[in-house]
Amino acid sequence: MIRSAFTLLVAVSLGATITGSACAGDAKTGRKAATACQTCHGMDGLSKLPEAPNLAGQVEPYLVKALTEYRDGTRNNQIMSVVAKGLSDTEIANLAAYYAGIQIEVLPPG
Repeated sequence: MIRSAFTLLVAVSLGATITGSACAGDAKTGRKAATACQTCHGMDGLSKLPEAPNLAGQVEPYLVKALTEYRDGTRNNQIMSVVAKGLSDTEIANLAAYYAGIQIEVLPPG
């Protein structure tokens, strides 16, 4: 319930910069493309490097926005700016759909 409300809030907040069609990616196709991401972010979306974020379970509009900003140069990171430069809107949407679709379980410290 909380995740659904948060996802809706983020989607509405980002709505001015991201259209609904930009977030309608194909997770199966995104999974195939994610092999290029696995060195840093893991095929499961859990980062293998301390400087790379976890992508599993992130909200789709956020992932689309981040990748688009890396591609367009609005957001800078030495590696991601190069990796995202060649991505089309469709490829970005597919990657975002794949990583957003990975189910994660969050447990409070015990």
